[in-house]
Amino acid sequence: MKTQLVVVIQEQHYSVERPWGELPAGQELGYLSTVGVDSGDNVYVAQRTDPPVVVFDSSGAYVGGWGTDVIADAHGIHVSGDDRVFVVDRDAHQVLVFDTAGTLQLALGERHRPSLQAPLNHPTDVATGPDGVIYVSDGYANAAIHRFSPEGEPLGTWGSPGSGQGEFMTPHAVAIDEGGQLFVADRDNNRVQVLTPDGTFIDEWRDFFHPMEIYIDGRGLIHVTDQVPRLSSFTGDGELVGRCRPVPYMPHGLCGDTDGNFYLVEPSPTDQITKLVLQSNSNG
Repeated sequence: MKTQLVVVIQEQHYSVERPWGELPAGQELGYLSTVGVDSGDNVYVAQRTDPPVVVFDSSGAYVGGWGTDVIADAHGIHVSGDDRVFVVDRDAHQVLVFDTAGTLQLALGERHRPSLQAPLNHPTDVATGPDGVIYVSDGYANAAIHRFSPEGEPLGTWGSPGSGQGEFMTPHAVAIDEGGQLFVADRDNNRVQVLTPDGTFIDEWRDFFHPMEIYIDGRGLIHVTDQVPRLSSFTGDGELVGRCRPVPYMPHGLCGDTDGNFYLVEPSPTDQITKLVLQSNSNG
Protein backbone atom coordinates (compact mmCIF):
# COMPACT_ATOMS: atom_id res chain seq x y z
CA MET A 1 0.00 0.00 0.00
CA LYS A 2 1.39 3.41 -0.98
CA THR A 3 1.32 6.18 1.60
CA GLN A 4 0.04 9.50 0.20
CA LEU A 5 1.81 12.50 1.65
CA VAL A 6 2.76 15.99 0.41
CA VAL A 7 6.00 17.94 0.95
CA VAL A 8 7.04 21.44 -0.13
CA ILE A 9 10.35 22.73 -1.55
CA GLN A 10 10.68 26.43 -2.44
CA GLU A 11 6.89 26.92 -2.66
CA GLN A 12 6.53 23.89 -4.92
CA HIS A 13 4.43 21.01 -3.62
CA TYR A 14 5.21 17.36 -4.29
CA SER A 15 3.11 14.25 -3.84
CA VAL A 16 5.07 11.47 -2.16
CA GLU A 17 4.82 8.14 -3.98
CA ARG A 18 6.31 5.38 -1.83
CA PRO A 19 7.14 2.67 -2.57
CA TRP A 20 7.70 3.45 -6.25
CA GLY A 21 8.64 1.11 -9.09
CA GLU A 22 7.09 -2.17 -10.24
CA LEU A 23 9.30 -5.25 -10.35
CA PRO A 24 8.60 -8.53 -12.11
CA ALA A 25 6.91 -11.20 -10.00
CA GLY A 26 9.32 -12.83 -7.59
CA GLN A 27 11.97 -10.12 -7.83
CA GLU A 28 12.86 -7.89 -4.88
CA LEU A 29 15.13 -4.91 -4.32
CA GLY A 30 18.11 -5.44 -2.01
CA TYR A 31 20.16 -2.86 -0.13
CA LEU A 32 19.57 0.12 -2.39
CA SER A 33 22.34 2.67 -2.75
CA THR A 34 21.56 5.51 -5.14
CA VAL A 35 19.77 6.60 -8.29
CA GLY A 36 20.41 8.34 -11.63
CA VAL A 37 18.17 9.54 -14.48
CA ASP A 38 19.00 9.65 -18.20
CA SER A 39 17.90 12.15 -20.85
CA GLY A 40 14.77 10.09 -21.57
CA ASP A 41 13.81 10.09 -17.86
CA ASN A 42 14.61 6.42 -17.39
CA VAL A 43 15.60 5.77 -13.78
CA TYR A 44 18.71 3.73 -12.90
CA VAL A 45 18.80 2.35 -9.36
CA ALA A 46 22.01 0.93 -7.90
CA GLN A 47 21.67 -1.89 -5.42
CA ARG A 48 24.15 -4.13 -3.60
CA THR A 49 22.64 -7.36 -4.87
CA ASP A 50 21.95 -8.80 -8.32
CA PRO A 51 21.32 -7.26 -10.71
CA PRO A 52 23.38 -4.30 -9.43
CA VAL A 53 21.58 -1.82 -11.73
CA VAL A 54 17.78 -1.91 -12.10
CA VAL A 55 16.13 0.32 -14.70
CA PHE A 56 12.58 1.73 -14.66
CA ASP A 57 10.81 4.11 -17.01
CA SER A 58 9.27 7.32 -15.65
CA SER A 59 5.97 5.58 -14.90
CA GLY A 60 7.72 3.04 -12.67
CA ALA A 61 7.50 0.17 -15.15
CA TYR A 62 10.43 -2.25 -15.07
CA VAL A 63 12.75 -1.91 -18.07
CA GLY A 64 15.51 -4.35 -17.10
CA GLY A 65 18.57 -4.97 -14.99
CA TRP A 66 22.27 -5.46 -15.66
CA GLY A 67 25.75 -5.57 -14.15
CA THR A 68 25.76 -9.07 -12.65
CA ASP A 69 29.29 -10.52 -12.57
CA VAL A 70 30.67 -7.11 -13.58
CA ILE A 71 29.79 -4.83 -10.63
CA ALA A 72 30.80 -6.11 -7.19
CA ASP A 73 29.55 -3.38 -4.82
CA ALA A 74 27.45 -0.62 -6.41
CA HIS A 75 27.64 2.47 -4.23
CA GLY A 76 27.29 5.53 -6.49
CA ILE A 77 25.63 6.04 -9.85
CA HIS A 78 25.59 9.03 -12.20
CA VAL A 79 24.21 9.47 -15.71
CA SER A 80 26.10 12.09 -17.71
CA GLY A 81 24.59 14.50 -20.22
CA ASP A 82 25.56 12.16 -23.05
CA ASP A 83 23.85 9.23 -21.29
CA ARG A 84 26.91 7.40 -20.09
CA VAL A 85 26.11 5.51 -16.88
CA PHE A 86 28.88 5.79 -14.26
CA VAL A 87 28.79 3.21 -11.45
CA VAL A 88 31.06 3.48 -8.42
CA ASP A 89 32.13 -0.09 -7.61
CA ARG A 90 33.17 0.80 -4.08
CA ASP A 91 34.85 -2.30 -2.67
CA ALA A 92 36.35 -3.25 -6.04
CA HIS A 93 38.02 0.22 -6.05
CA GLN A 94 36.80 1.27 -9.49
CA VAL A 95 34.44 3.54 -11.37
CA LEU A 96 32.87 1.65 -14.26
CA VAL A 97 31.33 3.45 -17.24
CA PHE A 98 28.53 1.81 -19.25
CA ASP A 99 26.14 2.67 -22.03
CA THR A 100 22.45 2.62 -21.10
CA ALA A 101 22.16 -1.05 -22.10
CA GLY A 102 24.86 -2.05 -19.60
CA THR A 103 27.81 -2.53 -21.95
CA LEU A 104 31.08 -1.64 -20.24
CA GLN A 105 32.95 1.16 -22.02
CA LEU A 106 35.59 2.42 -19.56
CA ALA A 107 37.07 1.61 -16.15
CA LEU A 108 38.83 4.01 -13.78
CA GLY A 109 41.14 2.52 -11.16
CA GLU A 110 42.77 -0.90 -10.94
CA ARG A 111 40.33 -3.60 -9.95
CA HIS A 112 40.89 -5.04 -6.47
CA ARG A 113 44.13 -3.02 -6.14
CA PRO A 114 43.42 -0.22 -3.62
CA SER A 115 46.06 2.37 -2.84
CA LEU A 116 46.55 5.23 -0.39
CA GLN A 117 48.78 6.99 -2.90
CA ALA A 118 46.71 6.74 -6.07
CA PRO A 119 43.13 6.20 -7.17
CA LEU A 120 41.08 4.42 -5.94
CA ASN A 121 40.48 3.17 -2.39
CA HIS A 122 36.81 2.48 -1.59
CA PRO A 123 35.40 5.40 -3.66
CA THR A 124 31.91 6.72 -2.98
CA ASP A 125 30.52 8.87 -5.82
CA VAL A 126 31.16 10.30 -9.28
CA ALA A 127 30.01 13.35 -11.27
CA THR A 128 30.78 14.87 -14.66
CA GLY A 129 31.17 18.55 -15.48
CA PRO A 130 29.79 20.45 -18.48
CA ASP A 131 33.11 19.78 -20.25
CA GLY A 132 32.88 16.03 -19.61
CA VAL A 133 35.61 16.03 -16.93
CA ILE A 134 35.02 13.29 -14.36
CA TYR A 135 35.19 13.90 -10.58
CA VAL A 136 35.37 11.00 -8.12
CA SER A 137 35.00 11.26 -4.35
CA ASP A 138 37.37 8.66 -2.88
CA GLY A 139 35.83 8.54 0.53
CA TYR A 140 35.89 5.44 2.70
CA ALA A 141 39.65 4.93 2.94
CA ASN A 142 41.13 7.92 1.12
CA ALA A 143 39.96 11.47 1.84
CA ALA A 144 40.40 12.80 -1.66
CA ILE A 145 38.81 14.03 -4.86
CA HIS A 146 40.21 12.77 -8.17
CA ARG A 147 39.72 14.42 -11.54
CA PHE A 148 39.89 12.56 -14.87
CA SER A 149 39.51 13.54 -18.51
CA PRO A 150 36.39 12.28 -20.33
CA GLU A 151 38.61 9.49 -21.67
CA GLY A 152 39.75 8.50 -18.17
CA GLU A 153 43.21 10.10 -18.03
CA PRO A 154 44.17 11.35 -14.52
CA LEU A 155 44.14 15.16 -14.25
CA GLY A 156 44.87 15.66 -10.57
CA THR A 157 44.04 14.79 -6.97
CA TRP A 158 43.49 16.89 -3.88
CA GLY A 159 42.29 16.50 -0.31
CA SER A 160 43.53 14.93 2.92
CA PRO A 161 42.03 13.68 6.18
CA GLY A 162 40.86 16.39 8.57
CA SER A 163 38.26 19.08 9.22
CA GLY A 164 39.98 22.12 7.71
CA GLN A 165 39.38 23.78 4.38
CA GLY A 166 39.79 21.25 1.58
CA GLU A 167 40.11 18.39 4.06
CA PHE A 168 37.57 15.60 4.33
CA MET A 169 36.19 12.99 6.67
CA THR A 170 34.32 10.62 4.34
CA PRO A 171 33.65 12.62 1.18
CA HIS A 172 30.44 10.77 0.38
CA ALA A 173 29.04 12.58 -2.67
CA VAL A 174 30.19 15.01 -5.34
CA ALA A 175 28.40 17.26 -7.86
CA ILE A 176 29.44 20.11 -10.16
CA ASP A 177 27.28 22.95 -11.46
CA GLU A 178 27.23 24.67 -14.85
CA GLY A 179 29.50 27.42 -13.55
CA GLY A 180 32.20 24.97 -12.50
CA GLN A 181 31.66 24.98 -8.73
CA LEU A 182 32.31 21.60 -7.15
CA PHE A 183 30.14 20.51 -4.20
CA VAL A 184 31.34 17.73 -1.88
CA ALA A 185 29.25 16.11 0.85
CA ASP A 186 31.88 15.94 3.61
CA ARG A 187 29.71 13.50 5.53
CA ASP A 188 31.36 12.99 8.89
CA ASN A 189 32.32 16.66 9.15
CA ASN A 190 28.59 17.43 8.81
CA ARG A 191 29.08 19.92 5.97
CA VAL A 192 29.08 20.50 2.24
CA GLN A 193 32.28 22.04 0.91
CA VAL A 194 32.25 24.24 -2.20
CA LEU A 195 35.46 24.18 -4.25
CA THR A 196 36.82 25.16 -7.63
CA PRO A 197 37.43 22.34 -10.15
CA ASP A 198 41.10 22.27 -9.14
CA GLY A 199 40.27 21.99 -5.43
CA THR A 200 40.57 25.58 -4.19
CA PHE A 201 38.26 26.14 -1.22
CA ILE A 202 35.38 28.59 -1.76
CA ASP A 203 32.88 28.02 1.05
CA GLU A 204 31.33 25.49 3.40
CA TRP A 205 27.67 24.94 4.29
CA ARG A 206 26.73 23.61 7.72
CA ASP A 207 23.46 22.62 9.45
CA PHE A 208 23.57 19.02 8.24
CA PHE A 209 23.73 15.70 10.03
CA HIS A 210 25.84 13.42 7.82
CA PRO A 211 25.04 14.77 4.33
CA MET A 212 24.63 11.84 1.96
CA GLU A 213 23.90 12.93 -1.61
CA ILE A 214 23.89 16.09 -3.77
CA TYR A 215 21.76 16.75 -6.84
CA ILE A 216 21.75 19.94 -8.95
CA ASP A 217 18.52 20.52 -10.88
CA GLY A 218 17.86 22.36 -14.14
CA ARG A 219 17.17 25.61 -12.27
CA GLY A 220 20.61 25.49 -10.67
CA LEU A 221 19.33 24.67 -7.19
CA ILE A 222 21.51 22.39 -5.11
CA HIS A 223 19.64 19.69 -3.20
CA VAL A 224 21.30 17.79 -0.34
CA THR A 225 20.03 14.79 1.60
CA ASP A 226 21.19 13.96 5.12
CA GLN A 227 20.53 11.45 7.87
CA VAL A 228 18.06 13.58 9.88
CA PRO A 229 16.43 12.43 7.44
CA ARG A 230 15.66 15.43 5.23
CA LEU A 231 16.13 17.09 1.88
CA SER A 232 17.53 20.65 1.90
CA SER A 233 17.58 22.97 -1.13
CA PHE A 234 19.99 25.86 -1.71
CA THR A 235 20.85 28.50 -4.24
CA GLY A 236 24.37 28.37 -5.64
CA ASP A 237 25.59 30.86 -3.04
CA GLY A 238 24.30 28.78 -0.13
CA GLU A 239 20.95 30.38 0.67
CA LEU A 240 18.57 27.79 2.11
CA VAL A 241 15.31 27.98 0.11
CA GLY A 242 13.55 24.74 1.08
CA ARG A 243 13.63 21.82 3.45
CA CYS A 244 11.44 18.76 3.98
CA ARG A 245 11.38 15.21 5.37
CA PRO A 246 10.64 13.16 2.26
CA VAL A 247 11.45 9.66 3.56
CA PRO A 248 11.26 7.92 6.95
CA TYR A 249 14.76 6.52 7.17
CA MET A 250 17.97 7.53 5.36
CA PRO A 251 17.90 9.14 1.88
CA HIS A 252 21.15 7.65 0.60
CA GLY A 253 20.47 8.45 -3.08
CA LEU A 254 18.87 11.40 -4.87
CA CYS A 255 18.28 12.51 -8.46
CA GLY A 256 15.65 14.30 -10.54
CA ASP A 257 14.06 14.20 -13.99
CA THR A 258 13.23 16.73 -16.70
CA ASP A 259 9.70 17.26 -15.31
CA GLY A 260 10.99 18.48 -11.96
CA ASN A 261 10.27 15.29 -10.03
CA PHE A 262 12.71 13.81 -7.49
CA TYR A 263 13.73 10.20 -6.87
CA LEU A 264 15.18 9.09 -3.52
CA VAL A 265 16.37 5.67 -2.39
CA GLU A 266 16.82 4.24 1.09
CA PRO A 267 18.98 1.21 1.89
CA SER A 268 18.20 -1.54 4.37
CA PRO A 269 16.00 -1.93 6.39
CA THR A 270 13.47 -0.24 4.09
CA ASP A 271 14.96 -0.78 0.59
CA GLN A 272 12.47 1.61 -0.95
CA ILE A 273 12.37 4.01 -3.89
CA THR A 274 10.41 7.22 -3.30
CA LYS A 275 9.24 9.56 -6.06
CA LEU A 276 8.36 13.18 -5.26
CA VAL A 277 5.91 14.15 -8.00
CA LEU A 278 5.67 17.87 -8.74
CA GLN A 279 2.05 18.95 -8.44
CA SER A 280 0.72 20.83 -11.47
CA ASN A 281 -0.60 23.71 -9.34
CA SER A 282 2.68 24.25 -7.43
CA ASN A 283 3.18 27.71 -8.89
CA GLY A 284 -0.42 28.75 -8.55
